[in-house]
Amino acid sequence: MENAFFVEFPTMETGDLHVNNFGYSVTNPCHKYGPAVRSFYLIHYILEGRGEFCTDNNRYPLTKGQGFLIEPDYQTEYRSDADDPWTYVWVGFSGKKAKDILNSIGISQAFPVFTCEDKLHPEQYVKDMLRHNSANTSDLYRQTAMLYLFFSCLTKANKSSINFESRGNVYVAHAIRYIQNHYSEPIRIEELARYVGLNRSYLSTLFKKHTGLSPLKYLQTFRLTKAAHLLSMTQLSIASIAFSCGYQEPESFHKIFRQTTGLSPTQYRVKEQSRSDDNRKKFNPSAQ
Repeated sequence: MENAFFVEFPTMETGDLHVNNFGYSVTNPCHKYGPAVRSFYLIHYILEGRGEFCTDNNRYPLTKGQGFLIEPDYQTEYRSDADDPWTYVWVGFSGKKAKDILNSIGISQAFPVFTCEDKLHPEQYVKDMLRHNSANTSDLYRQTAMLYLFFSCLTKANKSSINFESRGNVYVAHAIRYIQNHYSEPIRIEELARYVGLNRSYLSTLFKKHTGLSPLKYLQTFRLTKAAHLLSMTQLSIASIAFSCGYQEPESFHKIFRQTTGLSPTQYRVKEQSRSDDNRKKFNPSAQ
């Protein structure tokens, strides 16, 4: 469990840089999130305590003054320490320039952690976002400005890094990109293997090595992550969301969504949209 305050906005895929969400969290001992796959970039910065971040079969013990990047469409997991649970801020973002910005900073899926000097305080920019959290034009511009200042802090902290492009095994990277571009269509794992030039068995071996999941499980997780995001941030019908996420029959979508989350798609939508509204009001009482 965690005590979190956060704000979320609908994703705008066409812009150069877009703030998806931001928040502040005080976690309980052993609080865990994941394994999960995100649909946008997400950076956490630790204010107090200790914990562990896991991705690509790598485990990174982290503490105050450190942070980690989550790239979209990669499975990650993180948990707070049993004796000294962490407090952190986070900001999620997307857009055409997001990857280039991260490359210029020197953090990536291959090198996802960073450390800030004591004199740098990137959390101040996330806290400013939380104080100016409405969707009016003035606050939206301010949030984007705070995001750039947040990046400025990380650039100073990571100034000795170089531009890294490695994303692990090239076959897995190609397969993941195929899933990203075709998840709304029927996908057979045999077709995915042929696309990257491997047999199904070897692709599965590589996939498990680099993501911890089989190709089929990764595809299912990716589709459900997209569906959960649409349920939280749009008013599209359940049937439309199911179809756009690769489920030809709404009934099968309902079944697997409930098995995975414990809630029906409708229950999940109500819960997540209500939680987002409540958190916005906590940081902006005048909006009530």
